Amino acid sequence: MDMVDARWTVAFSGSLVEVVIYLLCVATSLLCAYLLARAYGRGHRKLLICSSICFGLLAMNNLALAVDILLLPDIDLALARVVMSVVAVSVLLYGFIWETS
Repeated sequence: MDMVDARWTVAFSGSLVEVVIYLLCVATSLLCAYLLARAYGRGHRKLLICSSICFGLLAMNNLALAVDILLLPDIDLALARVVMSVVAVSVLLYGFIWETS
């Protein structure tokens, strides 16, 4: 039996402008998550922590997008990105529902 070589090749396939844009998207999402978590620490509103978690997950989604497009173009991370997005929006939706009840 032949063993399949399962090495991943990391190939950078982006311009400097693309890298900067993707990193700014990640940084913006992380900053929003941090500011919302800090506001939760002062006010303890449930919607703030749900929003903070949502933005943290969206930051991870942005990072996965950058890795998918720039570093691992041969590997499709679309399913992981969609799952992260759905979980992020679900947490925020849960926070909205929790806040109104």
